[in-house]
Amino acid sequence: MRNTVKITSVELVNADSLNFIKTLPDDCINLIATDPPYYRVKAFKWDNQWESEGAYLAWLDELLVEFWRVLKPSGSLYMFCGSRLAADTEILVRQRFNVLNHIIWAKPSGPWRRQNKESLRAFFPSTERIIFAEHYAGPFRPKSDGYAAKCAGLKQNVFRPMIDYFRSARASLGVSAKEINVATGKQMASHWFSESQWQLPNENQYLALQQLFARIAAEKHQAGRLETPHHKLVRQYHTLSHEYRDLCLKFESLRRPFSVSIDVPYTDVWTYKPVHFYPGKHPCEKPTDMLKEIINASSRPGDLVADFFMGSGSTIKAAMALGHRAVGVELESERFNQTVNEVRDLAGK
Repeated sequence: MRNTVKITSVELVNADSLNFIKTLPDDCINLIATDPPYYRVKAFKWDNQWESEGAYLAWLDELLVEFWRVLKPSGSLYMFCGSRLAADTEILVRQRFNVLNHIIWAKPSGPWRRQNKESLRAFFPSTERIIFAEHYAGPFRPKSDGYAAKCAGLKQNVFRPMIDYFRSARASLGVSAKEINVATGKQMASHWFSESQWQLPNENQYLALQQLFARIAAEKHQAGRLETPHHKLVRQYHTLSHEYRDLCLKFESLRRPFSVSIDVPYTDVWTYKPVHFYPGKHPCEKPTDMLKEIINASSRPGDLVADFFMGSGSTIKAAMALGHRAVGVELESERFNQTVNEVRDLAGK
């Protein structure tokens, strides 16, 4: 049986995560920030339910298939994993997503400080990992946010008068790419005389083009010279560039959000302190400040944030504090009820 509790803009679900996520529609989540079991790291049933690493990784891959399906094209995935299977986990994620960072969470304190160093036969793990990924238009079921394609089409439309000016002059005289490249000393014919890669030549390049086109036009007794002065083209180019930038802003909502500053961790090594023990603490609880930074960096106000292994609800509580919508899933009933009460208390404040 699935138990669902709704609290303001938050939906909390007591269910098996994989079973629940399969009931969600495609492209419905803006940000997934989640912490699945690491496999035999903790002495709890939920971390020891697989008979082998292979069985665990197969389950994780099935989960990633669903993550890919429900995450919006402009969405982001942050998935925590232990150091021991971090490489295996990243390989799985790379089959479905474009991995942007393998973040190292280096904890400044922990049980290694009490470790008998002389008894070690390998370096003691003092980190957790966070795989940060986005969708990509690759060979495996591509899903693109459309931002780049929209902007490319928009650029061709905005700069159409200048593109046509160069292309029509070349077409009327039948100037070859080889002639253009020899005259200018640059392999740039595809940039100056095409739609997809078009750019404005600089003054010296344009002067060489003018001389080439004038010579060919005279030989063929035809019109078709590049007669507009370069400074007028530059002025037109700047005007159209401002128009292009303004129009691109209309497509910004299609783009994957990402925003950090010097005031927050913006490299791929993080040093948040682990959550101190307290009565009822989840053994894998993550720092709220860390989750707030993740949500701030990779979502917009009002976006839907999902944690499919909710535990103590740190992700959900961080999303609530930032005014986001959230969905959290937890299988253990006792833990679920405890988190529901804590979220209700926060919502009532």
